[in-house]
Amino acid sequence: MVSAQYTDVINSNRPGLSVSAYAVGKNVIQLELGAFYEQSDHNLLNTQSDSWGSEISLRYGLLFERLELNYEGTFKDQDIIYNNFDLEAKRRDFERNRLGLKFLVYDPFKNPERNKPNLYSWRANNKFQFKNLLPAISLYAGANFVLGDNPYYPGEATISPRAMIATQSRLTPRFVMITNTSYDRIGTEFPELGYLISLSHAFRNPKWSAFLEHQGIQSDRYSDLLLRGGVAHLLSERLQVDMNLGASFKNTPSRVFVSVGGSYRFDFHTDSLIPIEDQNADENGGAIEKNAMEKEKKKKRKNKGSGAEDIDLGPSKKQLRKLKKAEKNKKKTKDDDDWEF
Repeated sequence: MVSAQYTDVINSNRPGLSVSAYAVGKNVIQLELGAFYEQSDHNLLNTQSDSWGSEISLRYGLLFERLELNYEGTFKDQDIIYNNFDLEAKRRDFERNRLGLKFLVYDPFKNPERNKPNLYSWRANNKFQFKNLLPAISLYAGANFVLGDNPYYPGEATISPRAMIATQSRLTPRFVMITNTSYDRIGTEFPELGYLISLSHAFRNPKWSAFLEHQGIQSDRYSDLLLRGGVAHLLSERLQVDMNLGASFKNTPSRVFVSVGGSYRFDFHTDSLIPIEDQNADENGGAIEKNAMEKEKKKKRKNKGSGAEDIDLGPSKKQLRKLKKAEKNKKKTKDDDDWEF
């Protein structure tokens, strides 16, 4: 059976915004939802803003294990107060509305030689190793959709391309690092270059995990540096809940936000079977020779022993009694010799 990316336990992109390099697995549908609140102030414009909204990501393992179809949407309801003019305004529309395909082009864990465990050292298997920096790599291609008169993107084209490179490194069994580098709204008046660096840690209780994420945005429309962190809890193999909060590094505008959500997957995955005639026997030690089992039985009969010939288990209790008795007799004989004149 072939199992490339499918796992028994849900693997969500939440609670952060970073995108994993791995797909959800063929015929798996994963729904990731969240609700958020944000408060922001702009010192130069002298404005105050309160925003509520919802986030959705719908992921589907398409055709084969390495390919994923992904829809991402953020609907935002924003109230703005212009203090200089004593005015209020409202914005309500999709701040993010995009569809794309992600394809895993390289997975370092597919090399069995590279990932053999050290049978002599627990520490060697759990400490950081430089080879773990070699990441899995995925390529993403998609498009943004601006429908109708969107107040967040006035005058922008209805469809604009988006490209991204996603990497994922398993630094230790408990730490995972994800990076995203994206070029967004390509061909529009305000193209956007962005990056995300996310570090996740699983606790001793594997149902709990925490993350820390840094995001950078560079565009003529809006630029910022953001920091967010949060926790996630696994309620079952298919259901995860999460919470995160974050803030910006500047005051034009200053941003503080919090989000809660959850992820659920609908698992329709089935393992693909490889017919025996299509399997390569050489990968398992070569073809089985005729009478191979008879040869093995003869070899075992020839070398038949106690089953511990190669292990020094020390003397048995019976042997110890004989040794003690011999030592006692030897000592007695020596004492008798000493009394002779």
